[in-house]
Amino acid sequence: MFRKVINTIIESIIKIIFIAAGIMICAPVLLVITGSVMGDSDLYECLAPVFLDGQGFATWKLIPQYPTLEHYKKLLFQSPRFFVLFWNSIKIVGLILIGQLLIGVPAAWAFAVYNVKGKNILFTLYIVLMLLPFQVTMLSSYIVLDRLSLLNTHWAVILPAVFNTFPIFVIYGGFRAIPRPLLEAARIDGAGELYLFVRLGLTLGKGSIMSAIVLGFLEYWNMIEQPIAFLEDKSLWPLSLYLPQISWTQAGFAFSASVIMLIPAVFVFIMGQDYLEQGIIYSGLKM
Repeated sequence: MFRKVINTIIESIIKIIFIAAGIMICAPVLLVITGSVMGDSDLYECLAPVFLDGQGFATWKLIPQYPTLEHYKKLLFQSPRFFVLFWNSIKIVGLILIGQLLIGVPAAWAFAVYNVKGKNILFTLYIVLMLLPFQVTMLSSYIVLDRLSLLNTHWAVILPAVFNTFPIFVIYGGFRAIPRPLLEAARIDGAGELYLFVRLGLTLGKGSIMSAIVLGFLEYWNMIEQPIAFLEDKSLWPLSLYLPQISWTQAGFAFSASVIMLIPAVFVFIMGQDYLEQGIIYSGLKM
């Protein structure tokens, strides 16, 4: 009986810790949402100590005293630059994902199915490249793009991302999960390699492919460093760089822009959550 009470207390404490951690993680999103519907007077009251004299601490209201949609109205109906950058993001992310599918899916299939001499060494090199941060490869990428006369174009951001090794790693795990006897049986029945790839690989590996698409969208929808490094013309920037000069008078506008940008990412995450879990499982498979 005593042990049961102790276990119940421990479980309650663990639940409280997880709930508190969840609230802390979600708090920034809630603050952005509430800030986007705050009136100027509320924002001035909350942010003035920081932006005006730099003394004191900012405060916040979970329920605005004078809620308004004026910031969204200004953003959606009076800011044409917002839509230019929005379509820039759609173009960049869309072409990156299409390119990754065209390059990454066949490459992952080759790594997973065919036994070629030196395959493990090459795949290990892919993993090492995947672990390198952008800051390490930025200079070499800049030089290559400059030689190809692609700087200050969308292709300067798209092409390096298309040849990213991470989607190959994720999709590879899904293809490795396909039973080898199934492929051998199909070959004995006369199936060609193209048939195996299209009918078996793409069908049974759909989970890992969708997982790579979801992860790729979340990464490139929010990318900041690549556009800043390779795009000088601000009209070419993606939406992730659309933030006005922050002051208390522009804070509501910035909050509303952040909420609008957050919506596609949340939608893609919710729609692809199951595939994302499969991708995590596949990534844990051994070579």
